[in-house]
Amino acid sequence: MQIAVIYSGLSQVQLSCKVEEGATVGQVIEGSGILKMCQDIDLNTQKIGIFGRFVKLETPLTDGDRIEIYRKIIREIDDDDDDDD
Repeated sequence: MQIAVIYSGLSQVQLSCKVEEGATVGQVIEGSGILKMCQDIDLNTQKIGIFGRFVKLETPLTDGDRIEIYRKIIREIDDDDDDDD
């Protein structure tokens, strides 16, 4: 099966992986090498999805899936920040 793994954090990475039938999201992420390339990824805290739908690491994949590793979005609010503009 052909699977894509993408991440846009401190760096942007898109990998194409050929994997065996029955592979899971976690197995493909581990096997892709993306965790070594992007050491800011923390699978214990970051959400994972397939085409915008949240999934668990144990989720089995189908041919053509795109695994997306989502970065945390942090919004800092200061005294000037209001929605009245």
